[in-house]
Amino acid sequence: MKTDVVVIGGGVIGLSIAYNLAKLGVKCAVFEKGYLGNGSTFRCATGIRAQFTDEANIKLMKYSVERWKKLSEELEYDVNFKQTGYLFLATSEEEIEAFKRNIALQNKFGVPTRLITPEEAKEIVPPLNTEPFLGGAWNPEDGKANPFKTVFAYAEKAKELGAEIYEYTPVEDIIVEDGSVKGVKTSKGIIKADVVVNAANSWAPLINEMAGLDRDFIPIKAYKHQLIKTEPLAPGQIEPLVCPPAWNDSYVIQDGEDGGVICGSGIESVPKNLDDVSPTYDFMRGVLRWATQIVPALKYVHVLRQWAGFYAKTPDSNPAIGKINHLEGFYIAAGFSGHGFMMAPAVGEAMAELIAKGKSKVPLDWEWYDPHRFERGELRSSAFQIG
Repeated sequence: MKTDVVVIGGGVIGLSIAYNLAKLGVKCAVFEKGYLGNGSTFRCATGIRAQFTDEANIKLMKYSVERWKKLSEELEYDVNFKQTGYLFLATSEEEIEAFKRNIALQNKFGVPTRLITPEEAKEIVPPLNTEPFLGGAWNPEDGKANPFKTVFAYAEKAKELGAEIYEYTPVEDIIVEDGSVKGVKTSKGIIKADVVVNAANSWAPLINEMAGLDRDFIPIKAYKHQLIKTEPLAPGQIEPLVCPPAWNDSYVIQDGEDGGVICGSGIESVPKNLDDVSPTYDFMRGVLRWATQIVPALKYVHVLRQWAGFYAKTPDSNPAIGKINHLEGFYIAAGFSGHGFMMAPAVGEAMAELIAKGKSKVPLDWEWYDPHRFERGELRSSAFQIG
């Protein structure tokens, strides 16, 4: 078999890249070692925001939000994107001042975040406990979407446009000749291709190693993050993602479809291995401690399920996106540190255009996300992580 581009990783990033390549008429094939979305995508908290604290991520996510608005129509499948907002809450004057600086930067690039009072926050989230909070950073244009439907929509549209997608087909090796990619060896045989994209996120270092690079050339480490979900509440109770960063980056958000409340936190642990996605009681106890302080009524709601997944973190919590200069035809989009789902529409479009045209109109700062920054010892300011 021969194709133009092989994409390794069937999560939302890999599928967005494949869809956008197929849209440009580029022949491509996606290889996923398990089922589509089984890595980080199906384990995320559904949030999508432009409330970052640096120019590169703000501009990229402002563009991505615009793409999310049109995604259901474009993919001809409802991904359940809703602009229900993000509400970050301050517990000290120092945080209020930090919020003001962040809001000024976001406003500079067209993101309509504003500082609101605790009383205004309670109008947005009726069961909110306002007593500990001095104010909030509120952007009504942030939102959430269904990761399961998004993966399905990208995959089906990509296939409709000619992309080939192989589940349960791990890549076992990358074929390199004279410093150039020539294809991949999979469990189902060899696929020839002049371009390979590493979109394996937590598994990206293993793919880099297959290409002859040092596993830690791009230092991506997997950290276990967990979520719990409650029984459904009446719609409109906790529609935005609500997060007091000082409370261990804990957050609550009502699922956009069934109304259950997803509760998360910055609590993380190093997994035993990349198969270790078993949830823990310690996390449940810890996250509910914070969730019930944000919304006290959650004390009386049943927890229905708990699950774990990975944040594929780089040292500065910014992804590695772009071309690998050490090897002709090798690209990477990985290490999203919890932001892959929200960034996928913009990153997929940018990567496809870079591969097909050598440049992209997407406002993605290639220097900021440069995969080679780590070997040069250049870390960016740490991307604000949770949610």
